[in-house]
Amino acid sequence: MTQTSVHHEHADNATTFVADDSRAHWHDQSLWFIRTKRDKAAASLPEWEELRERASAIKLHTMSRLADYLEEFERNATKMGATVHWARTPAEHNQIVLDIIQKHGAKKVVKSKSMLTEECHLNPFLERNQIEVVDTDLGEWIVQLRNEPPSHIVMPAIHIKRAEIGELFHKHLGTDKGATDPPYLVNAARDELRRKFLNADVGITGVNFALADTGGFVVCTNEGNADLGVSLPKVHIACMGIEKLIPRGADLGVFLRLLARSATGQPITTYTSHFHGPMRGGEMHIVLLDNGRSDILGSPDFRRSLSCIRCGACMNTCPVYRRSGGHSYETTIPGPIGSILAPSRDAATHHSLPFACSLCGSCSDVCPVKIDLHTQLLTWRREIAVRGHLPWTKRASMKFARVLLGNTWLFGTSGRIGRWLLPKLPRFMVYNRFNVWGKQRELPPMPKQSFRELYRQRMKK
Repeated sequence: MTQTSVHHEHADNATTFVADDSRAHWHDQSLWFIRTKRDKAAASLPEWEELRERASAIKLHTMSRLADYLEEFERNATKMGATVHWARTPAEHNQIVLDIIQKHGAKKVVKSKSMLTEECHLNPFLERNQIEVVDTDLGEWIVQLRNEPPSHIVMPAIHIKRAEIGELFHKHLGTDKGATDPPYLVNAARDELRRKFLNADVGITGVNFALADTGGFVVCTNEGNADLGVSLPKVHIACMGIEKLIPRGADLGVFLRLLARSATGQPITTYTSHFHGPMRGGEMHIVLLDNGRSDILGSPDFRRSLSCIRCGACMNTCPVYRRSGGHSYETTIPGPIGSILAPSRDAATHHSLPFACSLCGSCSDVCPVKIDLHTQLLTWRREIAVRGHLPWTKRASMKFARVLLGNTWLFGTSGRIGRWLLPKLPRFMVYNRFNVWGKQRELPPMPKQSFRELYRQRMKK
């Protein structure tokens, strides 16, 4: 998978995406379809809002005692025969995983969907160390074959059309040229991946929820690839962010009822797999990663972002994400939640992401754990400005706006000049590379009078 070494402004990347108008429209409609399915699924449960409140409270409580629950989880997982590893950084995480693989002389790894391993760029790291690693989630495998990262945390290949997948499979699997029939392509993928499963030495999974009181964890999939991937190899490595904990197994039902409905509109994922210790004769390793999560936990403004259960609902509803695509964010987790998490780790690099937002609040409305996403994005805008990460163009334009909007006469005069002048200017003087707003939009017709003039006129009557 190719990782971007030079980061660009979100707006510049979005311009590239929307240049393909048919793809941008199709992407928008596909995600909105998922959003409407989510709404129907939520409406089918009279207790939906009660579940959201309960999940939010559980997560906030867990974060307030995270250190205690992590130690409890480690004790209980160890009692069941698992080995727990702690990693502060992605580099430490990757080295731990590599050491386990090399200890067993393994060369072939199968991996189910794990955004944490994407966060750590585990695949390219293992490949550089002569380890073959295959993503077994169909969408993840498709983007792996294309040598690109996922564009969505639940539907990683949502940006790819069926015909493109057919061409990809023809190139890599030898399927019929021009084939686009989904059952045919899925069967071809199944045959190829089945061979990978049978020959794997190690299985890697992510973790959706970890249970402090038992030391077990849960992995949710729709394809069963996680189960198969860790049932055949003798070594199971589970990679987990420290925020994935919940206190008790009794709390799990709340989150399982919310997760699938929020993600895809399903009542529940097809497979909800519980792991409590290694299989007989096998090994289980659980790698806990911090990577800045403790810093976020220490921030009153942003700690609630750690409550995220990675359902992707905020992406499915976000008008900016739907129209700009996941790759425009250049971060592992795109969309509203990613625009909070990424600056928390590197504000200078990801300074443009909090501005990739209309502040409509739809993301907060659909979040199953009630994270105040749009409020945190607004807070990040202020932080970006305070830390001096705004580009000079935005700083200059804001200073100009402050002068213009702060002077009544100047504001009124500029409005009159603009209403008179703009209709007379040649198009190239209005729509050019300096008018970013006009790249995808047309200015409305200029009114003959300002609101102030209309108001005064009406008051005279």
